[in-house]
Amino acid sequence: MSVVKSALPEETRRITGDTLQGALVDLLDLSLVAKQAHWNIMGPRFRSIHLQLDEVVATARSYADIVAERAAAIGVTPDGRAEVIAKTSGLPHAPDGWMRDTDVVKLIVESLDKVIRRMRERIDATEKTDLVTQDIFLGLTRELEKHSWMFQAENHA
Repeated sequence: MSVVKSALPEETRRITGDTLQGALVDLLDLSLVAKQAHWNIMGPRFRSIHLQLDEVVATARSYADIVAERAAAIGVTPDGRAEVIAKTSGLPHAPDGWMRDTDVVKLIVESLDKVIRRMRERIDATEKTDLVTQDIFLGLTRELEKHSWMFQAENHA
């Protein structure tokens, strides 16, 4: 039961809410993985990758808020608690300690790839349920793919 009324039928709201919750977890975890790498990167490309990581974090955090607010707007409570992220995220974990710049690039490329693949599934899932949410996912995926391209280019430097 929701205190927020939505124009979406119950089943449509459930499907859309599930996609939004999954996206929220992915985005929050991506921001944590990228920040951990940002603090611990070492190597000759430190500065450029350090700054790129901040851009990924900014995108993830900004869209996490948009996604959570969309969920709330359709009457689904968003859940960004640490234990939920730890239990439901499938992103690779950032290792403890210092990380070589090449290892950071590999980690971020892999993390972005996982999130992008899931976002494309969510785009498909919301095609029939909620075009407003799908529009959010389209813009987000465009930004994530841009970050992925830039990190993949770093991988071939």
